[in-house]
Amino acid sequence: MTGSGLPRSAGETRDDALMRRALAVAASTPDGDVPVGAVVLDPDGRELACATNRREADADPTAHAEVLALRAAATALGDAWRLEHCTLVVTLEPCAMCAGAAVGARVGRIVFGAYEPRTGACGSVVDVARESPLHTVAVRGGVLVDECEERVRGFFRGRR
Repeated sequence: MTGSGLPRSAGETRDDALMRRALAVAASTPDGDVPVGAVVLDPDGRELACATNRREADADPTAHAEVLALRAAATALGDAWRLEHCTLVVTLEPCAMCAGAAVGARVGRIVFGAYEPRTGACGSVVDVARESPLHTVAVRGGVLVDECEERVRGFFRGRR
């Protein structure tokens, strides 16, 4: 049931399960990196790739979980860069770089957990994913938002 008392749809239930997988991936983020997990699924729902943030670990400003997962998924799929009809599931709303990478890869759908009010590019600050003239990505945000927010909050509490 949802908070409104209505039964949850099969899609919502599936997205919750996918986000739980992304949260499990986020738990393996290297020390010092913001714990974000990303998973890419093929059109049939099979996992192609997963990744965590590795910006600090790799000393690479582009080593966000989404970018690393998209790269690995493209390799796994074997189509150079086209991830048409694939789904990117990520625990934190993608930034402009990551949303742009998803658009460029022709991802069909982005599902994210926590909103990012400072850098979010799937509706919070800008909407790269849905407003691109190149390719429009369907977006669903706020999936398991409390769990996803707590993962990030816990990281920053430990740093203060």
